[in-house]
Amino acid sequence: MSWPWVVPESNLHRTGLPVVIFGIMKEIRFTPDVLIRFGTALLQKGGIPPERARIIAEVLLEADMMGHVTHGFQLLHQYLKELETGSMRKRGDEKVLLDQGTAVLWDGKRLSGIYLTYKALTEAAQRVQNQPSVIYIIRNSHHIGCLAAYMPRMVEQGLLCILASSDPSVRMVAPFGGKVPLYTPNPIAAGVPAGKEGPFILDISTSETAAGVVARHKSKGKKLPAAWLLDGEGNPTDDPHVFGGSAGGTILPLGGLDTGYKGYALGLLVEALTSGLSGWGRSKNPQGWGANVFILVINPQFLGGRKALEREMGWLLAQCRNNPPRKGFDRVRVPGDRALQLRSSMQREGVVLDDGILPTLEPWATKWNIPLPEPL
Repeated sequence: MSWPWVVPESNLHRTGLPVVIFGIMKEIRFTPDVLIRFGTALLQKGGIPPERARIIAEVLLEADMMGHVTHGFQLLHQYLKELETGSMRKRGDEKVLLDQGTAVLWDGKRLSGIYLTYKALTEAAQRVQNQPSVIYIIRNSHHIGCLAAYMPRMVEQGLLCILASSDPSVRMVAPFGGKVPLYTPNPIAAGVPAGKEGPFILDISTSETAAGVVARHKSKGKKLPAAWLLDGEGNPTDDPHVFGGSAGGTILPLGGLDTGYKGYALGLLVEALTSGLSGWGRSKNPQGWGANVFILVINPQFLGGRKALEREMGWLLAQCRNNPPRKGFDRVRVPGDRALQLRSSMQREGVVLDDGILPTLEPWATKWNIPLPEPL
């Protein structure tokens, strides 16, 4: 991996997270490098230049290692289909629409959203060496994958990062009180350095769940854990079959039936940050699976200082973890604990892929004469 940063387990306050995560039927482990080489080879054959292909493969694998299995290598098959149809552009560069030093606006021109987001974060990290903050906004890119997967690289550099995304071509979430889908789950993520206590890493949808989770439950023939959806008549349900295609269902805003107005408001905020500020939104009726992206990177050295940020956040995270757990909880955790422990474990012991992923990639590998990855 080119992102070798790992939080020591002593700082993660072991959670006892089982190695088997949702949907994994058996433990077949691979070294990270083997999977990265495999993913890179597939993407190259799909038409992505070598360096970009490796970046995409690395970010997808980061998602798998952090437990975000719906946004890891499971997406690779879909990306290859998008490349084949031309919905994702294979080559070329973004168009710089605006660059004012502290604010940058790109037209992604349907290029890989993962590559563009990685590039923007790299540039942003360089710019904030000489200024307190920078905003990058990308419009009209392809899908950007798992937002949390970008955070370790930023917090390793002592930077605070906020990342949000929406897809103006898709409607999945109804406004609170409504029943017709209008916008997307609109995830938002953040990475905050916290010294020895390890970072605070947030990655949430502003809806009750993500579309990939619903699709995963549907494919496994399972109900959702709770009534996260509305059917076409506006009735709450845990049945994933009411969602997608012509079913007419919708995902509830974060907070559900009772406090979903909060998630609704957050979802609209993400729309403002991504589509509003980019000038490329739903009113233009764009087509094709894609993304608008908002990035804010802050260098704390220009404010209270990195040490001060890490001291304050480290103290707070320690107090959270040491808070007496209530009934039903063995301990208090902070956002990112589970993902970082799982990541550390998979870096040491090998990566566990969902049993359904390689079968979807095998036809592509056969087509291009690429050997399947050898397990440990």
